[in-house]
Amino acid sequence: MRLVSTPRVVFLRGLADEILGWVGRGRMTIAIDGPLRSGKSALGDDFAAVLAERDHAVFRARMEDFHRSRAAQAAFGDDTPERYYGYGFDESAFRRSLIEPFRMGGSTAFVTRVFDPARDAWVEPRWLTGPEDALLVVDGRFLLRDRLAALWDVRIAVAGEPTDAADVIAYRAADPRRAADLVVDLSDPERPRLAPSS
Repeated sequence: MRLVSTPRVVFLRGLADEILGWVGRGRMTIAIDGPLRSGKSALGDDFAAVLAERDHAVFRARMEDFHRSRAAQAAFGDDTPERYYGYGFDESAFRRSLIEPFRMGGSTAFVTRVFDPARDAWVEPRWLTGPEDALLVVDGRFLLRDRLAALWDVRIAVAGEPTDAADVIAYRAADPRRAADLVVDLSDPERPRLAPSS
């Protein structure tokens, strides 16, 4: 289905053209990193919709849906920004349930959500499959950290300075704007633009 051609959609179509020109056939993983309340989730939703215009199979996931439970986080010490940055997300489940099976292609099933952080509870997994040529768009905090860097074919960061304490720690450790292939300025969400990498 063709989207209405707003300035935001036109920008994202240009972004899609550029990114799809970088890669050949097969499965592709796209990460969108940015600080808390930066607009990265809405960007991921809209970008996935633009990619779907081109008749690609597109799957959408959020790192928020791979949280560790509060009890599991507590095993790593007191509730601090440092603990959240280090251990807030279940990266093992993220790799095992989503990234690794998605990258295998074919009929291998994967899940895009394992945990509901609002309820602090696991969710019933919904196993998905897709064609060999499929795109996975994931948004979340800390996605471009060093230990996850190899998971992504395309790395996008949202421009802007972190204000949340855990984000400040993350940016000091590895600024996602420096790791990104593209940096998107969402200071005017209706008219995003590319920003220079930091």
